[in-house]
Amino acid sequence: MNIHSGKHIDTGEPQNNQSPFYQREHETHEVLNQAGDLANYNAYTSDQALQEAISVFDGGWATARLKACGGLVGSERVQHLARAANRNEPELRTHDRFGHRIDQVEFHPAYHELMDMVFSSETHSLAWTEKRIGGHVARAALSYLWNQGENGICCPMGMTFASVGALRHDPALAAEWEPLIMRAGYDSRPIHARDKSAITVGMAMTEKQGGSDLRKTQSTARPAGSRTGSGADYLITGHKWFFSVPMSDVFLTLAQTENGVSCFLAPGWLPDGSRNNLRIQRLKEKCGNRSNASSEVEFKDLHAVMVGPEGRGIRTIIEMAHYTRLDFAVGSSGLMRQALVQALHHTSSRTSFGERIIDQPVMANVAADLAVESEAQMWLGMRLACTLDHQDTSEHERLLSRIATPMAKYWSCKQAPMFVVEALECHGGNGFIEDHLMARLYREAPLNGIWEGTGNIICLDVVRAVQREPATVDAVMEEIRQGLSDDPGLAVHADDLEKRLRRLPDNQGEARHTVEVMAHTLQASLLRRYAPAAVSDAFLASRLNGHWGRAFGTLPGGMDTRAIIERARVQA
Repeated sequence: MNIHSGKHIDTGEPQNNQSPFYQREHETHEVLNQAGDLANYNAYTSDQALQEAISVFDGGWATARLKACGGLVGSERVQHLARAANRNEPELRTHDRFGHRIDQVEFHPAYHELMDMVFSSETHSLAWTEKRIGGHVARAALSYLWNQGENGICCPMGMTFASVGALRHDPALAAEWEPLIMRAGYDSRPIHARDKSAITVGMAMTEKQGGSDLRKTQSTARPAGSRTGSGADYLITGHKWFFSVPMSDVFLTLAQTENGVSCFLAPGWLPDGSRNNLRIQRLKEKCGNRSNASSEVEFKDLHAVMVGPEGRGIRTIIEMAHYTRLDFAVGSSGLMRQALVQALHHTSSRTSFGERIIDQPVMANVAADLAVESEAQMWLGMRLACTLDHQDTSEHERLLSRIATPMAKYWSCKQAPMFVVEALECHGGNGFIEDHLMARLYREAPLNGIWEGTGNIICLDVVRAVQREPATVDAVMEEIRQGLSDDPGLAVHADDLEKRLRRLPDNQGEARHTVEVMAHTLQASLLRRYAPAAVSDAFLASRLNGHWGRAFGTLPGGMDTRAIIERARVQA
């Protein structure tokens, strides 16, 4: 892995504030009772629950790789790079200094170094290159870890991973492009993809008039020659309201043909080295995810190749969206894990009223409640990654993936903002300062809930799963009852959920509530099977049995908060 460890990166930190003059003239007090940074820890080996999930779901063969990634993610180096990449945002360069149109985006060196790290660790490809059980689980764990390091690089990584699902609709295209996609490493040069040592894949679907309604696509595609259909060359003219990662080497997009919305693969640069016929209109000024570039673009005879059947483009590209939705669920749980360990570090290192903050009963309740939520989200994401390892050989796993992946995307992404706010509050005012990691997590937390379908769109996808494949209900109920059926009191919750799901197509206004109940019930089943009693008991008593308030920190009395906290905390 090429980490460029010797390169100096301007992190914005003062370089020499401990000079004798500074000490003599400006020191008025000794700094006491500050937690300091949590750095140079291993994000994998310090996460007991994640290690157990990897073992349960057959990913243990990747332990050495996950340990290496965990050490990198928890390093001071990555923290400094992430801070620099977010403070020095990408800039659009429409023309070079001679007046030639180039449509390039310039990134800070820290961003390129982080991209090299995440792609060199094969977070984008491991599920496809390791053709064994546990491949998707191990790759999801890498994504979970890197979302604790820097979220901006996880967008291009996740899209590159997911692109394989769409490309396999055309075996010839898949055979052509998959070897390039699978390469480890990162090559930032603006040249044709086939001339690069490694490539990234993007996606540009949404348009300003349609948003999530992809049938409203107005971009049009016409054949570039006499051949039509999948694998044929087309020219696309139109616009895209959101094109994330416009510097992708190739990207998937949608356009109308005579037979309806179709899917296309377009290179960012043409074989002669010139930019494909896209014009970047502007970069989005986003609330968070600032290290990553998102843009609006116009196409004028963009060179592209059709992927999959003509007129079935939405169905083709949804294969990609299914993978990205799971990655957003896993990513949000990774972000929550980072927020949790920061809160536990601060409250364990700082004292108030004569004792550590974490030892005060009210804070212990908050910390334990956050730890329970974090672990429940992690188990959910890893179980659904496991379905991808078996979906081609098990109808149960395929059906479970179909209904529970959008559920996980909805619920993990919905919980992340509330979770991060509570974790930030554990720091007091320290967490609300921009040079603190928590401020960046706070701005990042809502994003995954918006990308790849907002909450309503995702819940309606669950409705569609029930409508089109009623057996998906049987699959998720079978999974849930594995952990709850031995207790009559808990079995009642499963029975109630099944009734809700069966009537969901006729009661779509209840979709959000039903999806939330499904998430809680499946998480309860997973925790009861795989987590310690302290964690599962607290989850059941609060989330399933109703003894929970409307904020974190409202676990019922009698919970073993100390055991829960110690399980979740990064050990010194």
